[in-house]
Amino acid sequence: MSRLAPFVLIAILLAGWEIACRVMQVPVYFLPPPSAVAVALSEHWPALVAASWRTLSVALISLVLASLIAQALAILTALSPLLDRAIRPLASVVQVTPVVAIAPLVLIWAGLDHPERALVTLAVLVAFFPIFSGATAGLRSADPDLERLFALYGAGRWQRVMRLRLPSAVPFLLEGHKVGAGLALIGAVVAEFGAGSGGVRGLAWQILDAGNKLQTDRMIAALVVLGAMGVALHAALEAIERAGLRWWRGR
Repeated sequence: MSRLAPFVLIAILLAGWEIACRVMQVPVYFLPPPSAVAVALSEHWPALVAASWRTLSVALISLVLASLIAQALAILTALSPLLDRAIRPLASVVQVTPVVAIAPLVLIWAGLDHPERALVTLAVLVAFFPIFSGATAGLRSADPDLERLFALYGAGRWQRVMRLRLPSAVPFLLEGHKVGAGLALIGAVVAEFGAGSGGVRGLAWQILDAGNKLQTDRMIAALVVLGAMGVALHAALEAIERAGLRWWRGR
């Protein structure tokens, strides 16, 4: 029964939305009823699916790149306290920098003829910090007794990081990637808005194009597809996290 609760709530909200739009005679261009959104979703389904794949591909590529960069830098900070003090402030700057503010600059650097490079770069910046933060926290979470045991046996700094700290960081890494995946998807959409999405026609372009034509039903249909894609990505990452934790606990 608990699994049906979200669907029941969604059905109630949609029914209330439909009734309110019809009773109050709200203009369709201002707020279309769910039935109009469903029609737009059906009519524009092929274009929305193609656009969602473009956005998702940017998000996945960005997540992989952000993961590789974040884990490499986290290992460097674990190997050298000096690098730790040098890298952490810069990572914090990346976290608080608004994507929309730097999107035009990144677009120029990436080349106006290659907007997809700018989109990937901006999405990487958004997804980077939670993975880096999880990795650095995990690398510091190793059992102190095991740290002393490794030191007693004369293990080098590289051996301690790779054989002790990195395996101990697995739960933190999994959680960081789950957060980073959602942010990569958000970053891909925001980057399309900020960098100009005409060259890469993802979901942001669909929303912008529909808004310019006052096709509010198509705008909401694109948001529905984006929301469904985000839920599916989050569910996939949660499944990977559960499998990874089972492996980690059983090793």
